[in-house]
Formats: sequence, structure tokens, C-alpha cells
Amino acid sequence: MRALVYHGPAQTSWDTVPDAVIEEASDAIVRVDAATVCGTDLHIRQGDLPGVKPGTILGHEAVGEVVEIGGQVHHLRTGDQVIVSSVSACGDCPECRNARYGQCCGGGGWILGNLVNGTQAELVRVPFADHSTTRRPYDLALDDAVLLAELLPTAYEVGVRNGHVCPGDTVVVVGAGPVGLATVVLARLYSPRRIIVVDLAEARLKAAARVGVDAAESPGKMIGDLSEGPGADVVIEASGDPDGFVLCTRAVRTGGHIANIGMHGKSATLHLESLWRKNVTISTGQVDTSSTSWLLALMRFGQLSVSRLVTHTFGFDRMEEAYEAFARGPSTGALKVVLHRVCSP
Repeated sequence: MRALVYHGPAQTSWDTVPDAVIEEASDAIVRVDAATVCGTDLHIRQGDLPGVKPGTILGHEAVGEVVEIGGQVHHLRTGDQVIVSSVSACGDCPECRNARYGQCCGGGGWILGNLVNGTQAELVRVPFADHSTTRRPYDLALDDAVLLAELLPTAYEVGVRNGHVCPGDTVVVVGAGPVGLATVVLARLYSPRRIIVVDLAEARLKAAARVGVDAAESPGKMIGDLSEGPGADVVIEASGDPDGFVLCTRAVRTGGHIANIGMHGKSATLHLESLWRKNVTISTGQVDTSSTSWLLALMRFGQLSVSRLVTHTFGFDRMEEAYEAFARGPSTGALKVVLHRVCSP
């Protein structure tokens, strides 16, 4: 099969590798019909995650067809269309029993494209397949379904839910990349008074305006007014930039919430000298994908429209080109980049 292989910092290639095979009785093999490029994949390619070993196939989000199952897989059959979760869940450990799948201590958690081979390939081995896949309805488009593998659950669980977004809130989202804009779409479900998006890139501020924010701006007067005035009820850090986190601490009101989604490859400063009196709650987290089925239902019944988040599609054989388009997203306006097994020219 063909796959995108990590060979070390700044070194990846679309290679011919041995086919994925069943290694444990709880595994399934899925033929990948659609996958994505994620910001975490960029961090890996840059060498920010030294735990990822050269020779690893990248990627942790996919949709495809089950082509083989292990002897202990009971809820899947060959031919099933599935969403492959970015998080693998053993289903038996204390964390999994409490739906904290991202913290699985039975061999799961975020392992695809990290500790084991991932989804940017023609075939992927899915560990703990019964607990790590969701059936894809045949009427749900691939480009919508693949957003349920990680992007939408992350925006909801780590951003909106951890941030306790409520009706009437002022919500600030720092970072207008795909996860930031997905957070905007999901926060709207809770009827906030207004949503403000902050980003340095003009192309992404325009994208934010298209998804229906109340204001989209570079860090400036509005954030200054918030920091010197009542502040925002909820501030969601979705940039992964240390300065973005500092901005969050400035914009949040006394008694408010900061929900950190962004993956920080560098140290971020926590200014306790200005926060210690503010009674602020700061949350971080690894996505659990426990909300996938609920989000899927919202999509199917027309309550959640996310197609506009997908801006670029590529065939598998253009994987490297897809990475470059995504990496240049702040200047090109690229948001979610989806890779298809078959893609129109």
C-alpha cells in the first residue's frame, strides 16, 4: 500500500509500505476513503513531538470501509462504513468507563500517527475497533464525516463544553484556524450574546466573517476594551501560540473561563501576578471523542452545518502538496484540508 511516512524533522514522503494487517484480535483494517491534515501533523513533521519515531505513518483522522476484523471485534462487519476516531479507546480501563477516552490507560488514547501507524495511507489498522469507530450513515458526505474524527469533537469538548459557554455569554476565540472556526459554529448552539474571533491573518479573519461571527479582528482595540472593561465570559485559545494564551488571560472577565484547545509546542507564560485575584478557571484537555454520536445526529438533522470548513481537497498522491497548502493556511485561507482516495482533477 501507499502511505505518508515520517522520516525525521522536515522529512516525509509518500512511500510504498507493507499493507496494514491485524495484530491484535480487537483490531480492524479500514480502507481509507478520506483523511485529513491536522495541525498536530505539522508539529510532528517539524520535529516538535520527539516521541514519534521515524518510519511512522502519519495521520489520525479518517473515514473508510472495514475490510477485515479481528476475532474479538463484535460490533463491526466487513463492508461497514466507519468514522475512525482520532482517539483509540480500550473500553475497559477506569478512564474509558468514565468516557475519558483520551486518557485511556489500557493501551489507547492518541496513538494513531503517534505511537502506531496512522491514517494517511490506503489502509489503516484501527486498534480497539469496537470502541474507536462510529458507523457512517451512507447519506453523510465524506467531507462532513471526516470532521467528526477529531475536529468537531475537539472544538466542542475541549472548547465549548470545557469553557462552559452559556446563553448570553460574550465568547472570544483566539485563532481562526479550522478548530477555532469549528468552535464558533458549535458555540452558536448555546446562544451566546456575541462571538469575537481574533487572528493575525487577514485571510482567516475573512473566513471567520463567513461563518457568522459578530466581530473578527486583529488583536487591538476590542480586546483592549475587554481587558479594561467587563471582559469576556469565555475565552477559547485555539491558536497554539504562547502570545495567544497571554491574550486570553487579558480578555477574560473576573470569574470567567479560559479553555485551551491549541497545542503548544513552546512554553506559554501564565501571568499569575495579574490573574490571582480574578477567580479565573483555566481548562486544558485531550479530546475524548465521546461527543461524536451526538454531533453526528446534529449534522444529519440539519442542526450543524460545517461544510464551509473544508476549503481544499487533494488526492492521496498529492499528500505533500496538501501539507504545504495547510501549512500556508494563514496566508492562503486554507482551513480544513481533506485527502480523498479518489479526487477529481
